[in-house]
Amino acid sequence: MESEPAILALAALAQSTRLDAFRLLVRHEPEGLPAGEIADRLAVPTNTMSAHLGVLSRAGLITAQRRSRSIIYRADLDRLREVVLFLLKDCCQGRAELCQPLLAELAPCCD
Repeated sequence: MESEPAILALAALAQSTRLDAFRLLVRHEPEGLPAGEIADRLAVPTNTMSAHLGVLSRAGLITAQRRSRSIIYRADLDRLREVVLFLLKDCCQGRAELCQPLLAELAPCCD
């Protein structure tokens, strides 16, 4: 991943409602959630949520798919992985033992 897409993704997540929406969508993978339900769960007006979802979509963090009369939003977990790897790729400077504590903390959430 290049710097510019990473900056766009991080900037999109640097706002509390968008971060909450993204985390909600990650928890609802792979089925996703309709826009209205996201707004209801986060107690955000629908038009405001639409704008936030647009920012997340332009950053490549979520995808939208029309199902009948609803638009279902899903977190793009591949993009999330790319952003996290971008941040962590050089953190160890070739010394894997420096990243081991971080990896150990991540392991329980993936079991």
